[in-house]
Amino acid sequence: MKLPKILFCILVLLFSTTAWSKPKQFYVGVLANWGHQQAVERWTPMMQYLNEQVPGAEFHVYPGNFEALNLAMELGQIQFIITNPGQYLYLSNQYPLSWLATMRSKRHNGTTSAIGSAIIVSANSDYRTLYDLKGKIVAASDPHALGGYQATVGLMHSLGMDPTTFFGQTKFLGFPLDPLLYQVRDGNVDAAITPLCTLEDMVARGLIRRGDYRVLNPSRPEGIECQCSTNLYPNWSFAATESVDTNLTKAITQALLDLSADNPAAIKAQLKGWTSPISQLAVIKLFKELHVASPDHSRWDSVKQWLEDNRHWGILSVLIFVIATIYHLWIEYRFHQKSGSLIESERQLKQQAIALERLQSASIVGEIGAGLAHEINQPIAAITSYSEAGIMRLQGQEKADVQACIELLEKIHKQSTRAGEVVHRIRGLLKRREAVMVDVNILTLVEESISLLRLELARRDIQINTQIKGEPFFITADRVGLLQVLINLIKNSVDAIADSEKARLGKINIELDFKEQQVNICIVDNGPGLAMEADTLMATFYTTKVDGLGLGLAICNEVIKEHEGRFTLANRSDEITGCVATLSLKKRGSEQAVV
Repeated sequence: MKLPKILFCILVLLFSTTAWSKPKQFYVGVLANWGHQQAVERWTPMMQYLNEQVPGAEFHVYPGNFEALNLAMELGQIQFIITNPGQYLYLSNQYPLSWLATMRSKRHNGTTSAIGSAIIVSANSDYRTLYDLKGKIVAASDPHALGGYQATVGLMHSLGMDPTTFFGQTKFLGFPLDPLLYQVRDGNVDAAITPLCTLEDMVARGLIRRGDYRVLNPSRPEGIECQCSTNLYPNWSFAATESVDTNLTKAITQALLDLSADNPAAIKAQLKGWTSPISQLAVIKLFKELHVASPDHSRWDSVKQWLEDNRHWGILSVLIFVIATIYHLWIEYRFHQKSGSLIESERQLKQQAIALERLQSASIVGEIGAGLAHEINQPIAAITSYSEAGIMRLQGQEKADVQACIELLEKIHKQSTRAGEVVHRIRGLLKRREAVMVDVNILTLVEESISLLRLELARRDIQINTQIKGEPFFITADRVGLLQVLINLIKNSVDAIADSEKARLGKINIELDFKEQQVNICIVDNGPGLAMEADTLMATFYTTKVDGLGLGLAICNEVIKEHEGRFTLANRSDEITGCVATLSLKKRGSEQAVV
């Protein structure tokens, strides 16, 4: 029985080790200028070489044209790319890329500058120079191709030609490159712009005859085996995206630099090895001189190309999209079924909240009724005195003193206005409405709240002081709502001091600290302090008063939230017992959250 168990454990261990040691998969985008199949055959040995040299990683060829590789880079489907400097510079303007190594050409004595254009025409044509192609039809592989188009555009700019108007028509045939010369052979185009050595490669493969074609503006720089029409630019290079770990890029770079010219991977890839990245200054200058916008390809065109290259994934994506759309429509239908009742419930809850707030306001007014009567009686008594004095003065004089009468009438008007303001404040508290945000002087609100409670403070022999720090400024607030909050908190301090068992002189300090972007209002009393957690006291319908409603602090908290402010309750931190209620409100126009 023990032997089978031991064998089973060994098998499990071997399986686990295999699973843990599975290499990480990487995809290397390769510009397939001779077709996908040729690109896979050419670069697969190079991937196998990297698999051997870089432990824990497995590399795969991802062939494509310029548009396909750009989209693959955008979608994160490739982590490396082997391409010409033109596409590298195009991509590096959108994605962070690291240039690891530059290819040494198998031809041309292993040079690193082997990209250029050959402008090819039929051997029996009358075209001898580039100027002869004015108004003619030319073919090229791609507007992004450095050797297949952009190098020729650079040559034309140096000769004072505008490629957008010089040619009668430019046909971009894409990859592979063979059809470019077939179009010249069949007379469909007058000339073909091809990468360096395209003509020689097709002749070597027996696809065309060398005597049927001629190169315009021919030159053969020293060490170069093929005829060229333009300047030469740096060769293809191997680049990595920023998502690749730096230790991995170091290992890949070292493996590429160690590749010998006689290695099967180098032979199959048609190169003599790799060297350190060379300067791309010549290509950068070329692009700067061109100032030519490539023909725009819509994102839909890129998506269609990707779907053609990845048809099975495309079908799966469309299927998922259709299922998700149907599910979304079903959820939306169910939501609309329930939305009516939810909206009605929300409306009822809002009405109940307003009713509770009005009830709390009425409770406050009832508690401070004596003070309100005193506040109103004062201006009424003054009006009575001034009016009686005016009557007596008019009755006792033959000729009325107009100036004195005007002064008495102004005093009467002032006192009547004062009485009206008191009544207006009380009506505002009772008729609580939707919040109306206006510019408010918080100092004025504090004075009004103290004025409404002045008789209550005097009756209980409680001193109240106001302290101001910083430079006062306006805030944007609901004036009535904020006034109700201040009255609530001051009245709570008055009740706490009055209910204290220890005989002491009651004191309330209102401290206004004006910061750069907010004002902190602290109402500090010397009552008994909080008997429980602040969150409990702020709960709706929770009260410690015999005749309380349990709404005051809950409404205060809700009103301050509407102002995007902060409301806290805590016991005093000094040696004196008492409570500290803190309101933090934003300065007018401030976008910064309160702290």
